[in-house]
Amino acid sequence: MTAGEHMRSLRSWVGSRRVTLPRYQRNVYLLLLYTLGKGFQIFIGQVTTNLYVYSLHYPKEFIGLVAAMPAVGAMLAAVPVGLMADRLGRKPLLLISGVLNPIALVAIGLSTAAPSLLIASFINGILASAYWVTILPILTESTDDDQRVGVLAINSFLLLGVGALGSLIGGLVPELVGALTSQPALSPVPLRIGVIVSAAVTFLPVLPLFTLDTISSPGRERAKAKAAPAHMDGAPAPQAAIRAIRHTERRALVTLFAKLLVPDLLATTGEGTVIGLLQLYFVLRFHLQPGSLGALFTVAGLIGGATALNAPRIVRRWGKLRTATTMQYLSAPAMLLTGFAPILPLAVAGEFSRIVLRGLFDPTYAAFTMEQVSARYRATLSGCYSVTWSLGFSIGPTLAGWLYQHFGATPTFIVGAVCLASAATLLRLFFGAASKSSTPIPDEAAVIEGAAATSATPSAH
Repeated sequence: MTAGEHMRSLRSWVGSRRVTLPRYQRNVYLLLLYTLGKGFQIFIGQVTTNLYVYSLHYPKEFIGLVAAMPAVGAMLAAVPVGLMADRLGRKPLLLISGVLNPIALVAIGLSTAAPSLLIASFINGILASAYWVTILPILTESTDDDQRVGVLAINSFLLLGVGALGSLIGGLVPELVGALTSQPALSPVPLRIGVIVSAAVTFLPVLPLFTLDTISSPGRERAKAKAAPAHMDGAPAPQAAIRAIRHTERRALVTLFAKLLVPDLLATTGEGTVIGLLQLYFVLRFHLQPGSLGALFTVAGLIGGATALNAPRIVRRWGKLRTATTMQYLSAPAMLLTGFAPILPLAVAGEFSRIVLRGLFDPTYAAFTMEQVSARYRATLSGCYSVTWSLGFSIGPTLAGWLYQHFGATPTFIVGAVCLASAATLLRLFFGAASKSSTPIPDEAAVIEGAAATSATPSAH
């Protein structure tokens, strides 16, 4: 065989084994890049913000209150932001929040008085809500059924996995600044710089969002549907039929939203009780320094994010509901292991297990919930989920701070485990039997078309 034939054979062998990367819409890639920046910001903030407030000599109850303020702000803003996204479009809200959110983070880092810390944290939650309300609807509508869990898994991987490198940055920055300024890493100035760095890393990925393709507003589509003739022959559909169908639709929608949101509120309250002060728990219980703490949560996040990429494989075998609820059930004992561990390695094993299970849960549950409703309601549902998350992560850290101050850390893990197991049980009760046959609530155009079709049948006349 000649050298040329060898080369052609090698090219053929390589070509037959070439990995084909999935092709997504351009918006998907831009939003995933923004998610990566958000992940870095969140994890840097998790390491530095609570420790910064602690370095100012505030009591643990107040630290829990500061940790709850972003969730309170997001709770109040979520539904209005969701409605605005439906009516005005999602791109403007993403850009406004993306530019202003870093300013709020800088304000937290520069604050020392209790009122300014609370106000800046509250505003941070309001501005951050646009991301949480819009990201799932956009990614859901930018992918088909076969791509959806995979894209949401990549989003979780970037947010919780690669973004977890922010924990490493959040731990190294205070130690580096402390070494340069001859101050302890756990003193206010080094930790303040860490908070400000989190603002910088979330601002840079905002710039490409200005090139996002226009994202259509479901509210505008509904307006068109109302203006257009609904009857097949051009005549308007009977208003009585439309009102009857809309009334039935609203009742079904309220019931569905309640079944989705009540378990989520329980789960987020449990997670908020544990996660809200988790970094402080490791520092006070096991005497970790910021660098070691950041490394620990970086490894945990990378493992959890990488695990999220395996979610589509498990979903194909078990289905979305079974996968999501199983991960919640298993998370409860993992939480208890962390809270009751007498030595650091056992606590780390429990936390790593919880992160792995969460990595599998997040994209699966997101896909499951978004598929329960049509495009018309996804931003609203996402806004409601932001409300339940906000309630959970405002009640949870506040409760954790009080429990920690009066009874120690262990009760917070018990509360978290009970809430997670209860949430999984409710989801199985509500959707276990009907999950395979459930269909999304139709949008308004479908409602009007249904009324028109009804009026066109002989029995309707």
